[in-house]
Amino acid sequence: MSYYDVKDTKLAEAGKNRIEWAAQTMPVLRKIKERFEKEKPLAGKTLAACLHVTSETATLMQTLKAGGAQVCLCASNPLSTQDDVAASLAIHDKISVFAIKGEDDKTYYRHIHASLETSPQITMDDGADLVSTIHSQKPNLADNVIGGTEETTTGVIRLAQMAREGVLKYPIIAVNDADTKHFFDNRYGTGQSTMDGIIRATNRLLAGTVFVIAGYGWCGKGLAMRAQGEGANVIVTEIDPLRALEASMDGFRVMKMEEAAPVGDFFCTVTGNKNVIAKKHFEKMKSGAIVCNSGHFNVELDIPALESMAKTKRTLRPFVEEYVLSDGRRINLLAQGRLVNLAAAEGHPSSVMDMSFANQALCAEFLAKQTKRLEKKVHPVPRDIDQQIAALKLEAMGIRIDTLTAEQQKYLTSWQEGT
Repeated sequence: MSYYDVKDTKLAEAGKNRIEWAAQTMPVLRKIKERFEKEKPLAGKTLAACLHVTSETATLMQTLKAGGAQVCLCASNPLSTQDDVAASLAIHDKISVFAIKGEDDKTYYRHIHASLETSPQITMDDGADLVSTIHSQKPNLADNVIGGTEETTTGVIRLAQMAREGVLKYPIIAVNDADTKHFFDNRYGTGQSTMDGIIRATNRLLAGTVFVIAGYGWCGKGLAMRAQGEGANVIVTEIDPLRALEASMDGFRVMKMEEAAPVGDFFCTVTGNKNVIAKKHFEKMKSGAIVCNSGHFNVELDIPALESMAKTKRTLRPFVEEYVLSDGRRINLLAQGRLVNLAAAEGHPSSVMDMSFANQALCAEFLAKQTKRLEKKVHPVPRDIDQQIAALKLEAMGIRIDTLTAEQQKYLTSWQEGT
């Protein structure tokens, strides 16, 4: 029996179809699920997950349940839930799920607390809200946790700081930092899904416009690639000199946000930091500028400052709010500053999430099998897991690669042989 709080259980059938569609292009997770059903590596383990409730996430939840885990899921963002998927998980899969698209902050945190009522032994986070809630409000639960996983850059940053301060109460595996995650999910997933969200929300042509991207990490790289592909003139803003240099050599203009603000038509933040677009930038933007965020939290945009500057505000289209400033300029905010790719679209394509969630499943298995408690810090994904996922993905794609000969292996591990 599952306990749940979803928008409408009548949506379950539509959600079931959506989940099945996503699963068709998630062959790595399918293979893991088949093994989990036989071996039950998570038997007897309770697992609380705070993730975006999408069809791809549902496939991961089904895999974890197949492995024997008692699973409870809540949303990691108030606007990212697919209500039909949440209903299907509750009704068809008998998984406890607490998520409603558009829920207010009070409901959001009530759902997080509901997911912790099972006293989980493993946590699975996207942004570290679950971990931070345990540490700040339910510290007694930490004694029962053998470890957790973290899906995104923002969460890894928060957790690494907790570890540095010596307050992290249990070990975390940084799924985000696995090569089979950030090279593909962050770059190709965020790149495509963010453009999808912006275009769905606005139906505006990008060709010939000036598209400003704050941050040139893997998400920023992917977004710049896709914006350029749509014909936009891309400007990158950065605080890291190496990334700024890389963006310049990749062919993009690089400048400070203050310089980009007056010329940009579209603005998108992907930094993981706070007030990247602030009042001083809103003050310089041209009328009609479109502003959005594809980083984890909406704090990347100083929305309170924009609210204070506006004399009127109205919703023009779903996910488009127009702020009219005292001087008559109009600034359009997408998806309330939340993740535009999940709020206004459907998030990453399932074939990319296949690898990300394979990491989640295998890292949960890794934690469950630990006979010796890991150190209370942020750990990398074990290299053999990363390699296994890449190999399974290549196999599913019908791609074969070379292997080293004995002679080549010897050459790479010796120093005697030279020119």
